[in-house]
Amino acid sequence: MRKTLTLLLSLVLLSGLQAYAQKAQQNYVIGFYNLENLFDIYDDPAKNDEQFLPEGSNKWTAEKYNHKLRNMAHVISEMAKSNGRWHTILGISEIENRLVIEDLLDQEELRGANYQIVHYDGPDRRGVDVALLYNPRQFKVLETESIPFTFFKDDAIKYTLSEKEKDYFRTRDVLMVRGTIDGEMFAFYVTHLPSRVGGKGGDLRSSGARLIYMHALDLMRKYRGIKIVVMGDMNDNPTDNSMYVWLHGKGDPSEVKRFDFFNPYTSMLKDGYGSLCYQGEWSIYDQELVNYELLNAPAGSLKLQPIGRNGYYGYIFKRPFMTTQKGQYKGYPFRTFSGGAFIGGYSDHYPTFIVVGK
Repeated sequence: MRKTLTLLLSLVLLSGLQAYAQKAQQNYVIGFYNLENLFDIYDDPAKNDEQFLPEGSNKWTAEKYNHKLRNMAHVISEMAKSNGRWHTILGISEIENRLVIEDLLDQEELRGANYQIVHYDGPDRRGVDVALLYNPRQFKVLETESIPFTFFKDDAIKYTLSEKEKDYFRTRDVLMVRGTIDGEMFAFYVTHLPSRVGGKGGDLRSSGARLIYMHALDLMRKYRGIKIVVMGDMNDNPTDNSMYVWLHGKGDPSEVKRFDFFNPYTSMLKDGYGSLCYQGEWSIYDQELVNYELLNAPAGSLKLQPIGRNGYYGYIFKRPFMTTQKGQYKGYPFRTFSGGAFIGGYSDHYPTFIVVGK
């Protein structure tokens, strides 16, 4: 009798573990990481890569390049270990070309991920692009598009650039990739909105956000029920106009209407979290926003999931090895260069991610 009860108890426990494992397997990690100037060591006349050459100001040698690759691979690998799975989707920015992505994925720590690449060479004056890495066992690509930055002709956004400056201006294209996860249609936008250098660009970031929103709106009307994630280095916080007004990114799930987006990082910013730090002030420029359909998906379909005990829907991956441990910038992200000197760090941004599941 005791053996029978023990056997039954074992079967119940095994069944419970199998159910838990099955539920965990239905979760998919979707994230973004600014790799901070991942340039190769070769001169490309079409790129502004002079600093990142062996004879350039950064003395960008093969040794430093390979060190950087190993660091980036280690962060991505550590995220996978923490989550118990590789990302299904990982958007990346500040990469020079496809070669550096291939070199990154060839690192020992990433070879098991079997990531595939979606990348287009863009027109950015600094020579950096965005790209999307995906797990082909989980995400099936249907369509890709590289969307160029647009100056709108109406007066909704007041531009500070002259017409001559507009003609000269070049920035990163927005990458859109549409496909399916577990049979459900998704679209992912990867962006790196214009810089804040010199205190400029608020109007440009608003223009970029408006461009993404209008493109996504067309998709939502064309493919009813499509689930959309907009991710990237926004160079703005969730509370700035580009995110809140032009991308319709609401911080309260109850405020999200059919054609709005939910920004999980609004509440995290207000609670003091950050993905980068400048002059002692933390910001969250690295974001993933989800549309109404993904936020409010019915039971049995893929839906945005809370992460951790705090109930946030976004996560900033921050570990001691990625953080400066001493000196003037103690507590800041441990970056590659500081004051023009190579210090062998990782990135000036922490990566972020969300989880969707059933």
